[in-house]
Amino acid sequence: MPHTALRVRRWAAIAVLGGLLAGCGTTGGESGPAEPAAGAGPRTSTEVRPIKAATEITDAKGVTVSLEKPPQKIVCLVALCDDILVELGMTPTATNSAVLAHPEFLGKEKAAKVPVVPGGFLSPEVEAILSHRPDLVIGLEDTHGKLAPALKGATTFWPVQPGSWKDSVGYLRDLAALTGRTEEGEKAEKTFRARLAKAEEARSDKTALIIFGSDENFGVATPETDVAAGLFPEISHYPWKSRGVDGSYSLEEILARDVDVLFVETLSFGAPDGKLSDKLAKNPLWSRIPAVKNGKVIEVDSEVWAKGRGTRSLGVVLDEATVALR
Repeated sequence: MPHTALRVRRWAAIAVLGGLLAGCGTTGGESGPAEPAAGAGPRTSTEVRPIKAATEITDAKGVTVSLEKPPQKIVCLVALCDDILVELGMTPTATNSAVLAHPEFLGKEKAAKVPVVPGGFLSPEVEAILSHRPDLVIGLEDTHGKLAPALKGATTFWPVQPGSWKDSVGYLRDLAALTGRTEEGEKAEKTFRARLAKAEEARSDKTALIIFGSDENFGVATPETDVAAGLFPEISHYPWKSRGVDGSYSLEEILARDVDVLFVETLSFGAPDGKLSDKLAKNPLWSRIPAVKNGKVIEVDSEVWAKGRGTRSLGVVLDEATVALR
């Protein structure tokens, strides 16, 4: 996989357009974390602690956000922000994500009315951001942190960096507190936890795999590096671990794992040029994978699966995955 693509995916995890994160497993001890037996029952609590409105929060990463009043105008530079706002019944003042167009979010018609920040995910234009006079700007720490000096004094910048669904829930709760939308936050968390517990209770013994990419240089989404993939060891057999930024799995290795259900995230660096699964089908090994033989290759919406990372996106992932894993 090209080095630039790897760095993009690492920076944006699953939030960026065309982001690719290398990283996919180790050569030994690849069984992953201990997994419960199928039917072992839910492990995630559905209990939700009350959220208290606040003008200052300190998130799980130690970042403190302090505002004089609840923010009304919020610019989203990362899809997690859009996800949380929709969960709270709000709409971004501006965004650079396409996740809002998904029918489980705003839908295409309403999403088209939300201004887009020019410059793309990696280089959003500061002047354009500030033209919206935002009360709060939310971006990915290791991608948009460089914007902080330019935004200082004009608005409040909140750098986020989710590594797991628990981090995503934490950010949801924090923004619910800052906006005063505590009931909406509690409801969204409750809904997600219930979905996850239900999926865990019906855990499949099938082997699943999520791959991403734009061409034959695909990557494997692993629990250590991908929020959505982090759900899969709890709902299926998912024997894939990160190999760091320079490692990847080959089709030969995937073939040896007898993958039953294969989820494919097609990412593009410009105009769409076809599905990743169609490109990989040119490799003779592809047709020998059990999931391919049995028609269990599922092209998923990368805006949600690869970039969303919030409770609404992850809820969609769980719903689609559990149906496919039956």
